[in-house]
Amino acid sequence: MSNTRFSTPEEAEAGFYKAFEDGNLEAMMAVWDTGGDMVCIHPLRPRLLGLDLIKKSWSQIFRHSPKMKIVINNRQHLQIGDLAVHVLHENFLIEGEAGDQSPVLATNIYRLTDLGWRMILHHASPLTRTAPDTGPPVLH
Repeated sequence: MSNTRFSTPEEAEAGFYKAFEDGNLEAMMAVWDTGGDMVCIHPLRPRLLGLDLIKKSWSQIFRHSPKMKIVINNRQHLQIGDLAVHVLHENFLIEGEAGDQSPVLATNIYRLTDLGWRMILHHASPLTRTAPDTGPPVLH
């Protein structure tokens, strides 16, 4: 277990994206809570339950991803008691590639534990650059 202590959900989130950019598996796992109810959903991938699967997925991502910078914008934060929900856009700048990548819409949920704030859910999905549909939602 990591000795890293995040005093706020924002600190935990900064740690998450720093670890992501650096491809640092140890730092990434220091952000996650250690309970059995952790969930991670990478874009267009199946739901991963529990730290073992989450750690394996980040290890694979770090092993096969190019160097990148992640710019976060359109942040929305909500905190109620010991839970914090952050919804944001992840914008990836890939080293050696010209042009913008399509943004990713992410929801990150943090829980206050005895060891500080820890991530319990990361859910990311592609975000289209098209104008929002003004019609009623279909299914949800």
